[in-house]
Amino acid sequence: MEWTPMEINPEMLNKMMDKLGVGGNWSFVDVLGLEGDQLSAVPKPCCALMLLFPLTQQHESFRQKQADKVAAGSEVYFLKQSVGNSCGTIALLHSVGNNKDKMTFNNSSALKKFLDDTADMSAEDRAKQFENNQAIKEAHNDIAAEGRCVPEADKVNFHFIAFVNVNGQLYEFDGRMDGAVNHGDTTDDTFVMDAAKVCLGFMKREKDEVRFSAVALSKLNTN
Repeated sequence: MEWTPMEINPEMLNKMMDKLGVGGNWSFVDVLGLEGDQLSAVPKPCCALMLLFPLTQQHESFRQKQADKVAAGSEVYFLKQSVGNSCGTIALLHSVGNNKDKMTFNNSSALKKFLDDTADMSAEDRAKQFENNQAIKEAHNDIAAEGRCVPEADKVNFHFIAFVNVNGQLYEFDGRMDGAVNHGDTTDDTFVMDAAKVCLGFMKREKDEVRFSAVALSKLNTN
């Protein structure tokens, strides 16, 4: 099962949020760099960071070594990815689902209904519900149709993951894994820097690969 490939950038993600009934002042913004001044330019408060990267043999080998790092328990909201080309939308769900208390939802929010309905389910059962959720699928495909997403000539697959501070712990959410990965202590003040350090690790593992990008979910001052 595959959905329409979506061009993942702040504009598209914010349109998805709007279509799925997430209101308030939280919006996705570009992260221009993962070090120094570029990182400090990310608006705060920031509640999630998302990283786009190429799926390579080096990455797959690294993931196999990480299998025992998957966090057990239900402290976080995690769902597995079982639909092709849905990683951006799943990363959005992980970002919002693990920050539900911060978000404002419209009365008819399809995303809030999905999060509420799947709150007590396993990651696998959430994936099944996701596959069959027409509102989320239609929102994804409608937004994807607006983009200019052209597959790379070398057919490299790209993948989106999310990082969130949950109860003072930095978690990485990758729908291709069996659960979230706990990267240790973090705070609201250091979250962006702590998540960026993990992202830099992804980049260092991929020698001669530059196709990485990141976005942050920040609360913007609308005054």
